[in-house]
Amino acid sequence: MTTAAERPALDLASVFPFEATYAALPERFHARVDPTPVRAPELLDLNAPLARELGLDPEALRTPEAMAVLAGNRVPPTATPIAQAYAGHQFGNYVPQLGDGRAVLLGELIDTHGRRRDVQLKGSGITPFSRMGDGRADLFPVIGEHLASEGMAGLGIPTSRSLAIAWTGESVVRETAKPGGVLTRVAGSHLRVGTFEYFARQGDTDAVKTLADYAIGRHDPDLRDSDAPYKGLLERVTQRTADLIAQWMLVGFIHGVLNTDNIAISGETIDYGPFAWMDEYHPQRCFSQVDAWGRYAFDQQPDIGLWNLCRFAETLLPLMGDDEERAKAEVYEVLHTYMPRFEAVFHAGLRRKLGLHEAHEGDIKLAQDLLYHMAEQRADFTLTFRRLSELSRDDESGDDAVRRLFADPSAFDGWVQAWRARLAAEDSDDDTRRAAMRAVNPAYVLRKHHVYQAHRAACDGDLQPLTDLLTVLRQPYADHPELAGYSQPPAADEAVRRTFCGT
Repeated sequence: MTTAAERPALDLASVFPFEATYAALPERFHARVDPTPVRAPELLDLNAPLARELGLDPEALRTPEAMAVLAGNRVPPTATPIAQAYAGHQFGNYVPQLGDGRAVLLGELIDTHGRRRDVQLKGSGITPFSRMGDGRADLFPVIGEHLASEGMAGLGIPTSRSLAIAWTGESVVRETAKPGGVLTRVAGSHLRVGTFEYFARQGDTDAVKTLADYAIGRHDPDLRDSDAPYKGLLERVTQRTADLIAQWMLVGFIHGVLNTDNIAISGETIDYGPFAWMDEYHPQRCFSQVDAWGRYAFDQQPDIGLWNLCRFAETLLPLMGDDEERAKAEVYEVLHTYMPRFEAVFHAGLRRKLGLHEAHEGDIKLAQDLLYHMAEQRADFTLTFRRLSELSRDDESGDDAVRRLFADPSAFDGWVQAWRARLAAEDSDDDTRRAAMRAVNPAYVLRKHHVYQAHRAACDGDLQPLTDLLTVLRQPYADHPELAGYSQPPAADEAVRRTFCGT
């Protein structure tokens, strides 16, 4: 048997073939900083499928040398660690400097699909942007983001991903001393609306142009030859944001803190903090402890998306020509496409959730009526649509599985008759329609009480709940009968009413 001492040293440069295009931008875009080592890192989970997608060897990543990189204890020679500068509107109030206060971007990888992806350590220590923070992360939000981003990816919705989570062997002090963790986050980029605001609010138009050109080259390279590349960039970001928020709404997801520094121009879900997938449906549901007025409640997300895009548009105005009035007219033209785009994606998704292949007048009202009854009768969002997927067009014998989700089942009885009448106008058979509905109505989303359970178990040395959750979240449209408990809403004493950022 080969001992650790006899094993050849791992070539970290080949394990982590990082590039550093963002770090090559001028110094005012970032701060050069190494992650701060931790006392006794321990790998809790490695996302092997994602590692392979990134062109990395999962077995190499599990070695002590590579694990030290993922915990922030070693920096491979290919890395150029930086903390990115950005600003942002937080709850409508502009904060001129935020930046990566507890994250370090190690570098970029070209994945097996030819896409450039950032690899960032989150919870890796103090940076020049930490302000009064400790730069560390509590293990609870680390596990939460690991699960949430995999759950979002499993649903087919654009998102940052989590390559690995590590226990640091140290405590962080929040309300009390808690186990610390480090998350290795992967994203198409970490360019935010707030990144553009950081320079625009300083009047640094040259930096905004440099950033916009970089963003175009990275996310929309076809715009480089456009006659109006910056208008094109605004159009693309507007489309991606509308599509993303519509997809959130279709699965009952509440981001919780849609500040401009949490809006990625790549169109990915990023910065999972006080997030939640709803259990009982209500359009005004809000979980975030710090969102006292419900600014980022479920039904406010589409409008907040537009508000944030307006802030993005403001940063691009100086790049859109010397005629300010004409530039404003072009910006308004683009922004006015946002809500029609959102509604088109959202309404098409509602039809699919109801098993409607064709578009008929009255379809959206039919969907809205169901949502109204769900809110009034406290029906579970995910289970209502999933169980509806199993019903027959002609046979009412299975209706009770959905009826009992409603406080007053008669509210569902009246609606389901209208739904069956509408299905009669469809040309698909029951089996085809059921399969199509099951493909868009998940059996599993990440329910917040399961995050608490997985965290408690992990702190006690039991990683099985974490593993089981990842299994169902990566295939949320399958049944997984052996893990069916993860599809169930919380008991009364398990329900989570308030969520926290973890900072």
